[in-house]
Amino acid sequence: MSLGYTKSMKTAVSIPDDVFQGAERLARQTKKSRSQLYSDAVREYVARHAADEITEAMDRVCAELDSKPDDFALAAAQRTLSRTEW
Repeated sequence: MSLGYTKSMKTAVSIPDDVFQGAERLARQTKKSRSQLYSDAVREYVARHAADEITEAMDRVCAELDSKPDDFALAAAQRTLSRTEW
């Protein structure tokens, strides 16, 4: 049975001393364990970059679709632009 906050995987990583010291300070300030702090940081990093994967997937889908505007949309855009003061 794990004594941590979740089921976990132990791992060893090498990080620069200044990053380690900053993480230690933040862990103390936030009253989190080192494991909790690193887990939260990696989770946030992964979530932030998941948006990039979604954007790339949407771009691939759009590239596969016919992106040529239809006549109605083109005419509506032209009418709107002609009525707009620049």
